[in-house]
Amino acid sequence: MSLNWREIDAVLSELDLVGAQIQKVVQPSYDTLLLSCYKPGAATELLFCVAHGACRVHATGVRVPKAEKPQRFMELLRAQLRGLRIESVEQLGSERIVRLVAGKDDERRVLYARLWSGAANIILCRPDGTIVDALARKPARGELAGGRYEPLVGPAPAKEFSVRELPGDGSFNERVDAYYAEHGSELSRAALLERAAKYFSQRRSQLESRVEALEKAAAEYADADRYRELGDILMANSGQPLSGPSLKADDFFRGGEVVIRVDPSKSVVDNAKALYEKAKKARSGALETAAELDELRAAVLALDDERRRVEATDNPYAIRAFLAKRRTAPSQGPKRFPGLSLERDGWLILVGRSAAENDELLRRHVRGNDLWFHARDYSGSYVFVKARAGKSVPLEVMLDAGTLALYYSKGRSSGAGDLYYTQAKYLRRAKNGPKGLVIPTQEKNLRVKLDEGRLKELRRLIGRDGD
Repeated sequence: MSLNWREIDAVLSELDLVGAQIQKVVQPSYDTLLLSCYKPGAATELLFCVAHGACRVHATGVRVPKAEKPQRFMELLRAQLRGLRIESVEQLGSERIVRLVAGKDDERRVLYARLWSGAANIILCRPDGTIVDALARKPARGELAGGRYEPLVGPAPAKEFSVRELPGDGSFNERVDAYYAEHGSELSRAALLERAAKYFSQRRSQLESRVEALEKAAAEYADADRYRELGDILMANSGQPLSGPSLKADDFFRGGEVVIRVDPSKSVVDNAKALYEKAKKARSGALETAAELDELRAAVLALDDERRRVEATDNPYAIRAFLAKRRTAPSQGPKRFPGLSLERDGWLILVGRSAAENDELLRRHVRGNDLWFHARDYSGSYVFVKARAGKSVPLEVMLDAGTLALYYSKGRSSGAGDLYYTQAKYLRRAKNGPKGLVIPTQEKNLRVKLDEGRLKELRRLIGRDGD
């Protein structure tokens, strides 16, 4: 529900803004603007909202948090309006266009708020109508810097409007403020809590799926010593020929006989070496999986605490800010990639953990300027950092990518190592080579050391699946 023109008049009639100084400008989200106005005995937080279905102007008593990142229009208004005194605030006829004039002489500025659902905008002009800038730049309407804005005032609408009776006590401004905060639109507390519930449900499901997968891996790693024992049993029977996919032998560790699966194309000794390698990987994997499981279980508990804090929050603007940080709009669902993916400070990192995942990333998900990382002298993961127009990859992001490339390679146990990195356009597929194999050119070297603190943070971000 947007305010009609009579309700806008009712709001403005209660406000004492003439002579007030604009002390602060806050834009908590793209479609909401707050002017903190003060004069002795009359401090007013004047809120403009141009969200579809919730266009309005009124004084608010709800604390409006700052945006995570400074908004362009907010920075402009701070430079142009802060410190000026308001000369007048009025609605133009019955047009649902509010005109606020502030300053005097060369400093004078005119702020128009057009509160039409579907065509709302906030426009800052000079006194002659020249546009300084607009909240939403609309070239087709001429609403952009350097254009002109001259709102036309027509006759009163044929449809009769009235000031609706809103629930609650206090002034009309106070009732409008309370109505929109609680249940007035998709930006109300009730609607925002519904979106928050969806976010927490999806996030918890992601964490629980990751926990389930790691618990399965932990079960496979649980008996690392058994692989070593089977390797010793094979070595004790190294003279025995292999005639099939298994070998039966005395189990001198646990008694009785044991049937050991083998590769008949290899010798008994080579099969024993494979089991020793499997035991080594299982021991390493068990420690890493246990640490990651602890972190994920702690993340589930922290998520539940966060959900309770959000549900207890009365301020809808704070809930909206929380959701904005987590990009929960339906159109912004996470894109799926083969392997692992995470986002660090706006940089997307893709990790292929097998030849198939490496090949799929190369074929379908990376472009020429994306940065490729691979452990030098070891087989293992391809890691890509997706390029961003006009920006160089920061060193910290490169170290993250290099850490992942070394961690998901056969050089992990060394604790440190050298890596190749180059742009994807300088990778050439090896002719007649195995899947995913590439030959890099113009490559550079990066030396990384596996740091447990960095790995812990990267595992946490991977657990988020890009949220």
